[in-house]
Amino acid sequence: MKNQLLSQSPQEFITTLKAHNIKKFYFVYDDKSKSVKASHKVLGEIAEYFQNTSFDFEKHEGMFFQVSSKYDMLMGAFIHRTNRGQAAGGVRYWSYNNMLDYFSDGMRLAKGMTHKNALAGLWWGGGKGVLAHNNNYDKNDKSIREFIYKEYGNFLTSLKGCYVTAEDVGTSVEDMENIFSNTRFTTCIPNSKGGSGNPSAPTARGVRAGMEAAIEFLGEGTLEGKTIAVQGLGHVAVPLIEYLFDRKVKKIITCDIFPDVVENAKMEFKYFNFEARVVHKNDVSILSEECDILAPCATGGILNSDTIPNIKAKIICGAANNQLAIPSEDDEALMNKGIIYVPDFLTNRMGIVNCADEQAGYVNNDPIIERHLSKDWEYSIHQATLRVLNQSRESKIPSGKVAIELAHKLSLENNPIYGHRSQLIIDSLVESKWELK
Repeated sequence: MKNQLLSQSPQEFITTLKAHNIKKFYFVYDDKSKSVKASHKVLGEIAEYFQNTSFDFEKHEGMFFQVSSKYDMLMGAFIHRTNRGQAAGGVRYWSYNNMLDYFSDGMRLAKGMTHKNALAGLWWGGGKGVLAHNNNYDKNDKSIREFIYKEYGNFLTSLKGCYVTAEDVGTSVEDMENIFSNTRFTTCIPNSKGGSGNPSAPTARGVRAGMEAAIEFLGEGTLEGKTIAVQGLGHVAVPLIEYLFDRKVKKIITCDIFPDVVENAKMEFKYFNFEARVVHKNDVSILSEECDILAPCATGGILNSDTIPNIKAKIICGAANNQLAIPSEDDEALMNKGIIYVPDFLTNRMGIVNCADEQAGYVNNDPIIERHLSKDWEYSIHQATLRVLNQSRESKIPSGKVAIELAHKLSLENNPIYGHRSQLIIDSLVESKWELK
């Protein structure tokens, strides 16, 4: 890796920042000059990499970062495209080997949220928060978590609303409450504070809806009697399994890297045809199980040149973000193998849909929520999935590319009330020298 800064670990990078007395920094895309601008000259090589080399960079409007004042952790807000409204997406708390991994993950996730929000018909743009964990600290230490999430709330407030956060991998409802204590630019607030709480259950219902649409597309009836392989037993996977058994699936095979999680799941589903096993971090054997549907519900990048040749499922439909390691290649490889791939950003939308309506109050069986899970609404998961799969079959273009093209077109529509307001906010942050405050 030629770029020295990108090859550094997050802790090494923070040391470099401190040596240059940098506490906050940014990268923004300048549409006039068609170039990426860095807040500090010393970070110019990263801006140059984004502009000329990075596969994941796609004219991201702004990427803002701050070093924690106490725990040597890096917090960031990745803002992709905000024509439809404020950038919206969860804040991920994760460990990264180097800064390239950190930046790439954030940019990729932010793009995914642009596509997800656009296809869902939400008047939100795409963004993602990423907290880089420092392995010198205990990730489960409540006092540390309280501090960094409250600090992240202050960080969001300083960004003046161009990005609105939510819950994501590694972040809990309790963490969201700590963010909320210092900013109003957040969703997934606990029920006790008037929020919508954990969005995992509605997300799981959306994934099931995508599965049902794919089965209909293949003309293979319903979920009843099908065998499903689920990778991961996280917040979305567990309710998904429950919803699948409600549809009378024949069998579910699953795995996780945490023994206690596997044992808890075995107890919860002990009266069903349920098989769960503990695997090592890099064990992807679940992907090659004999099954009707494969549901990736763990981390991204698991559909790649190594795993795709061994996949036996007819359909892939899961909750994990960014399932394709190299979208342009892996998407086509799945199509060539005859596997029906339901793009993750199409089917795992319900968490962000739930968040989008949080400020509007609550009704039982909310029709605005339920229409996304219906079979007849134009923008429902069912209809969107059928539209993408039918267009893919007719055009012989991979389903992921079809979905991205549809999402891209929708994402360029300006918000009917506020226009492209978040771009104005980003411009104002740069003009006011946000990085020095």
